[in-house]
Amino acid sequence: MRRRKPPAGAVAKAPEGLPSPLLENWAWQDQAACAEVDPELFFAAESERGLRKHAREVLAKALCRTCPVRRECAEHALIVGEAYGVWGGTTEEEREPALHGRHR
Repeated sequence: MRRRKPPAGAVAKAPEGLPSPLLENWAWQDQAACAEVDPELFFAAESERGLRKHAREVLAKALCRTCPVRRECAEHALIVGEAYGVWGGTTEEEREPALHGRHR
């Protein structure tokens, strides 16, 4: 399994709400079922709507159900306030109530 590289310009201190940039904090991604999958499966194209979007999300969520780190992925999306894509088997619409609830 290939190890993902830290993003370019990684800093020594993480922005508020994010785990620190130590590789150990992100190692769960190496075990993800989607590690070698085209990210387009998880993110809608700007013009994607309706049945096409729903069908893509169904496929993405099916892969998420097989993932050994689904919980970690879903928690990550909530912690960082991920507003786009399927993360840990949840869509942005499914995460939205939890994200808005955090900021009150």
